[in-house]
Amino acid sequence: MTGSAESRHRAPGRLTALLTGAVAESMRAVGGHVGGAYLRSSTPGLLRLAVLAGLPGPLFRPWWRMHMDRPFPVADAHRLGVEIQLADSTETMRRYPQLAAGLPFRFGSVYVPVVGASTPYGVLAVLRPATPDATAVKLDRDRLTEVAQGLGAALSELEEDGPQIVWDGEPLSVRPPADDAPPGGVGRFSWDLSTGTVTADDTLSALLGTRGFTGTPEALAASVAPHDAHQLLAALHETAETGQAPPRPLRVRAADGGMRLLEFSGPGGAAPDDSRLSGIVVDMGGGTAGDGAAELLPEGVFTLDRLGLISYVNPRAALLLGRPRAELLGQPLWQAVPWLDRPAYEDHLRGALLSRDPVHFRVRRPRPDNGQPEARPGYDKWLSLSAYPGPDGLTFTAVPLGHDADTVGASTADPATETGPVDAAADQAAVGPLPPTALASLADSAGTAPPPEAVANATAPLYPPLFLAIALSEAVTARQVSAVVMRELLPAFGGRRLAIYLLHERRLYLAWETGFPQGFLDPFDGVGLDVRLPGVETLTSGRPLFFESMQQLAAAYPGIALDAEQGARAFLPLIASGRPVGSCILGFDIPRTFSAQERTVLTALAGLIAQALERAQRYDTEAALARGLQAALLPHRLPAHPQVETAGRYLPGTQGMDVGGDWYDVIEAGEGLALVIGDVQGHGVQAAATMGQLRSAVRAFALGGHSPQEVMSGTNRLLIDLDPGQFASCCYIRLDPVTGLAQAARAGHPQPLLRHPDGATEVLDLSGGVVLGVDPTAVYPVTQLRLEPGAVLALYTDGLVENPGTDIDTGIERLRAALAHAAAPTRRGGASLTGTADLLIERARQTTDRPDDIALLLTTRRATPSAP
Repeated sequence: MTGSAESRHRAPGRLTALLTGAVAESMRAVGGHVGGAYLRSSTPGLLRLAVLAGLPGPLFRPWWRMHMDRPFPVADAHRLGVEIQLADSTETMRRYPQLAAGLPFRFGSVYVPVVGASTPYGVLAVLRPATPDATAVKLDRDRLTEVAQGLGAALSELEEDGPQIVWDGEPLSVRPPADDAPPGGVGRFSWDLSTGTVTADDTLSALLGTRGFTGTPEALAASVAPHDAHQLLAALHETAETGQAPPRPLRVRAADGGMRLLEFSGPGGAAPDDSRLSGIVVDMGGGTAGDGAAELLPEGVFTLDRLGLISYVNPRAALLLGRPRAELLGQPLWQAVPWLDRPAYEDHLRGALLSRDPVHFRVRRPRPDNGQPEARPGYDKWLSLSAYPGPDGLTFTAVPLGHDADTVGASTADPATETGPVDAAADQAAVGPLPPTALASLADSAGTAPPPEAVANATAPLYPPLFLAIALSEAVTARQVSAVVMRELLPAFGGRRLAIYLLHERRLYLAWETGFPQGFLDPFDGVGLDVRLPGVETLTSGRPLFFESMQQLAAAYPGIALDAEQGARAFLPLIASGRPVGSCILGFDIPRTFSAQERTVLTALAGLIAQALERAQRYDTEAALARGLQAALLPHRLPAHPQVETAGRYLPGTQGMDVGGDWYDVIEAGEGLALVIGDVQGHGVQAAATMGQLRSAVRAFALGGHSPQEVMSGTNRLLIDLDPGQFASCCYIRLDPVTGLAQAARAGHPQPLLRHPDGATEVLDLSGGVVLGVDPTAVYPVTQLRLEPGAVLALYTDGLVENPGTDIDTGIERLRAALAHAAAPTRRGGASLTGTADLLIERARQTTDRPDDIALLLTTRRATPSAP
């Protein structure tokens, strides 16, 4: 193998060795229990998770990809090149509510960019226990910074010898650093590829039953896994050749039948000339402390390591999970027990692993394939699972829901065959005893299931933050945001009352209330930030306040006015991007507790609500400005002409930014009249301002005596110069009031309607060009038409004829029919032109859900008075 070829083969191994080593050092530096390394990918603007330690990869799948422009700390650390530390869940909620909503658990985190020379490669991220005092980990952060700088320098050196450093695959899941390794025993070995010699440390030598081990790969394989030696040898040689270790630990069986896991690190570590392959051997046993005790427990017990692999199962757990122990041990939980692979269950496991708080939840077992469930002793379709976190992973207890573990006999039937008893002693010898730390985790719970009320409270599925985020994304006013919270959030937590206060000039004003007695909240409206009230202090301190009963609230705030109900209250600060927005009060009819996870979820959801309210306040400000612009720019009175009558109408939309760029105008130009209608793309201040500029431009061209084609072409070029990328449709008609002859030019606008004096109504077919603002060389042909006395010409914008889910032609036909049935406007009886205009928009006016604004301009010629 040539040097360059060897470098190419070893580069992947060197990269993974660098990343896994840096992640391990990062976790040690700040006492983290989960660590990861994000790297840039070949997709511009996208980071990918390359290495994940301390958490099963499938549980973190939503965060495998991170767009650099997303409001997440990983993206900010990479894009801005700054370190980010989040002390606890409260600070996470304040600064990154999307992250807090997705991982609503109690933990702190640190993010450090990895930069080599001037090249940003990615980010090191570590999740650690919550730390109220951010200065307590400053020195550890310095260590973490050194690790990131060292990694950046090593990646720069590696990139000089090979291709660009990017990561496009799935993340590698690795074990936490050695001091967090499984207690059953972890031995290490090293294979020097230049000499072919394998050496083992004392722990591995003891596992192999020797004083020391030095030999060949073949000898190592035969000693570690005589039954699976060929499998182990193949994996060793493939890793040595390619530099790529197997994506998952290798599961082999020792001479005594026990399970062992092997992990490799390919050649090419931090030193460029490193030609060693290293690995660890994990004994899935760990002593005799739990031997017999866990086997005799009447409840199911199994353990899961931090890679998501099942490391211990007692006979009762094997029965409840529906698989023999031999098929469970060493397997990923979600493959061994597929019916546990559900998002709701994963969220509970994430919470236990990240916050290290026990969790209790219910799972539903599928019907057995080999008989009716009632035929199996102790069978229940629902299980109560409790997960107790420890440094090595999770210890689970499993009890059929509705049964007390003390009274449920442990069945000895093998769940796979149900043909005879399981030899518990032989099975235990094969898999090893329960790890001591797992047994310690059960010290307070062995032999009993969680109380039914605890299961009922803790296992009720928490409100998915994604639902609220989606609903809030469509709310654009403070009233709509409050309505979403009342509709989506209150029922999920059993709440009946809601009050939202918004901050204005250092005072809190009531913006929304529901469920409280009439007038009860009036005294609290407009209170200053110096008043000692829970709704004020939750905002000024930035921390939520929870009271399980009104007695607790009264004790904390003596003299505070209370309503008749004695239920619980939650006061949540509404803070968006570090800026105070207001406070939110949730009321419950009865006393209740708030679990740690519920408190974290509610705090995170408050961040989403705050962001939506801040956006709504900006909307209200912009909408008021847009409405003012629109009112100022639309004509207040149309010009009066002895031979021509006109009537205009405008209706704003009711969805989103309800003021758009629709306009109409009638311009007296010499002996004629110019009839104009237009529609600027978009809504809000920008659309209204652009509309004003176009209206002024059209008026200037019309008053200058320009032809319709020149008016449209000139306005088109002006729009391109003023605001590239902004579009507008327009219809311009120059009318001679005496003869009724007209010249029309159209730029992507809906065709006008013409109602003849006899009532026949048609959709005109005017030639036209593309919308304004697209092509500076666009040509706008002119069409000749005639407006007879008594005829009505209708110009309109698409908001009048467009309806979601309906073709625009259907809307135009409906408008044509309405115009046809309107009485002809005359001086002597019949509907006036203004009455016809009101009739045509009546249906739209009564619609409360208008997605677009509407403009309408009607024109008719009066008959020439006869000579006396």
